[in-house]
Amino acid sequence: MILQPQPSRTLNAIGLLVVCGVLIAAYAYQFILNELPCPLCLLQRVGLVAVGFGLCLNLIYGPKPHHYGIMLIGALYGVSVSVRQILLHIVPGTGVYGSPVLGIHYYTWAGICFFLILAGTAIMLLFEGQYKSLRDEPGDEKFGGHQLAKFSFFLMLFLAVGNAVSTLIECGPTVCADPPTDYKLIEEIKKEL
Repeated sequence: MILQPQPSRTLNAIGLLVVCGVLIAAYAYQFILNELPCPLCLLQRVGLVAVGFGLCLNLIYGPKPHHYGIMLIGALYGVSVSVRQILLHIVPGTGVYGSPVLGIHYYTWAGICFFLILAGTAIMLLFEGQYKSLRDEPGDEKFGGHQLAKFSFFLMLFLAVGNAVSTLIECGPTVCADPPTDYKLIEEIKKEL
């Protein structure tokens, strides 16, 4: 099947924006609704960042099968963590974590998203024409002169750094509390003062 490099780059940029949207929704729940992510939720975010890393590589260097491989590994990791969390809460009376979004909890949405990422990545791997060198196209540069690709790359970079910082603030330099009740690093600093 044929899919040229530029449409592939557009699809990768849109995919990265969707991943960024999921992370932004997670941050909205964390900072606006004051729902601290549990350790498994933080691990699901790591899976999303790994998927985003593979998409960023596709945007910078052009689509390559090994970039899609990074996405697949990140999505497999993320779906396994999501399924573990779903199974922890599937038994009646075991409780749930966080408030639902459209009647479904965030970790279930994460599992659905990771499944869709796996399916979408597998489909993208079928299109061999996207692996044609972008250097063959006139005036090409990093991101292929593609503004959407640049925007989505820098948004993902910002969200990945934000994820690392917010996790450090929530958990401190040690193991995260389960369930989290406050920002551990801030509380430790307050005790020191």
